[in-house]
Amino acid sequence: MRFVLAFLNSLALAQMPYERILHADREPGNWLTYSGNYQAHHYSELDSINRDNAGRLKVAWMYQIRGRQHFETMPLVFDGVMYITDPPSDVTALDVRTGRPLWHYRRTIPQGVPVCCGQVNRGVAALDDQIFVNTIDAHLVALDARTGRVRWDVEVADYKPGYTMTAAPLAVKDKIVVGIAGAEYGVRGFLDAYDAKTGKLVWRFWTTPGPGEPGNESWSGDSWKRGGATTWVTGSFDPELNLLYWGTGNPGPDYDGAVRKGDNLYSDSVIAVNADTGRLQWHFQFVPHDVNDMDSNQIPVLVDAEWGGKPRKLMLFANRNGFYYVLDRANGEFLMAKQFARQNWAKGIDPRGRPIPNRETAPSAAGALVYPDDDGTANWFSPSYSKRTGLFYQNVREKGGIYFTASAPFKPGRMYLGATKRDIATEEPYGALRALDALTGELAWEFKVKTPPWCGVLATAGDLVFSGTMEGDFFALDAVTGKVLWRIQTGGEIWSNPISYRSEGKQFIAVASGSSLIVFGLD
Repeated sequence: MRFVLAFLNSLALAQMPYERILHADREPGNWLTYSGNYQAHHYSELDSINRDNAGRLKVAWMYQIRGRQHFETMPLVFDGVMYITDPPSDVTALDVRTGRPLWHYRRTIPQGVPVCCGQVNRGVAALDDQIFVNTIDAHLVALDARTGRVRWDVEVADYKPGYTMTAAPLAVKDKIVVGIAGAEYGVRGFLDAYDAKTGKLVWRFWTTPGPGEPGNESWSGDSWKRGGATTWVTGSFDPELNLLYWGTGNPGPDYDGAVRKGDNLYSDSVIAVNADTGRLQWHFQFVPHDVNDMDSNQIPVLVDAEWGGKPRKLMLFANRNGFYYVLDRANGEFLMAKQFARQNWAKGIDPRGRPIPNRETAPSAAGALVYPDDDGTANWFSPSYSKRTGLFYQNVREKGGIYFTASAPFKPGRMYLGATKRDIATEEPYGALRALDALTGELAWEFKVKTPPWCGVLATAGDLVFSGTMEGDFFALDAVTGKVLWRIQTGGEIWSNPISYRSEGKQFIAVASGSSLIVFGLD
């Protein structure tokens, strides 16, 4: 009893002020925000588990969830507690030493929420004494970090036309920044910021601009109203520039460009918006007038490095479209693009960074062969950047599809696509974890896996890279050479992003697999 009271008292004192998240790298034993830090490196400075001892990793504890949807959580860890989401929109606080549940938040989801890709949730945000979660029925909820009780609950959008929320929020200053999903239903995308204390909307940036807004001319007629460009993966933040960076998804309808002539801004882009006002600073569009569902909902990774002999604030972006980009994140200037996976939708990238489209890959009545397919070479799962090796680690999906035109009448709450897909009967899809030179995109090494993966990547200061497969293998590779140093069969598909943390002086690795959260440590 004395221990329980002491533990609850420590929870009562636990605080996650903005300053802690801002300097997350000073706390390598914790995992304070979705990608580990605002720069989205998804990298751990811990090195107790390393190339010399990784082979001794064993299961330390496991926690079983109730949900049966894909378990895609990225845990947060601080002050002795791990916070996870269970699908569709629940939150659990766990004792990091044992996996013992401390509290649960269970949300009742309305029947018939329209979703394109499963009722999933990828994690929470923490700020001050609250935990924040997005819900599949498009609400943002603030929970008491000590008890899990609801502090406030706001509707971000009406779920009935197809608006949903699956990404982890991002806590920045005194605001909670959230994105929206649902482009496959012809919704109008946006990025929001809410006051963390009250839940009041502070600003909204529409990713399909309306009349009078810059970029509206890139949509024919009123197609912007159903334009998609949703923001369903957590972004990154540069506090010096005070800019939020967020990837956007495909235009709507996904494949029928005839009803939305023009470049369709700001779909398939990365946007840089002022964190205080939501005002657009710059944008870069990877795929103008997309007709192949090439969402750019990947995580912008921020690094400071020399470029052309001068220090630059850079953004690294391994795009779903098969190209790896380097941009200047201060002004959006295109610096470089290099193909890192099989693609045929573009004949190349011009000096401005604009693709040269291959018209033969537009869906047709006869069927168009497209690489990559609509799941992309990359997707929502996290890459990792190691400043020790200078490498960018990315899981890659090598898979194509054949696309046939189909009628796409717009009806609220119904799929709004414009094509159907057929798999390639003669193809053997596969995956690979690829290590790219962060500044050139050149391949350093690759580790092939049998099935195109959905697991993120974690690099560590122990010169290890962790990831997993759809067959349930979880493994550690040498970060420099790609050699396999350890692997274990977890018994479930791995749809999540691994993290690392420290408890009682020991380093641990955590990953969701099947319906279990599994934590590994040294024996």
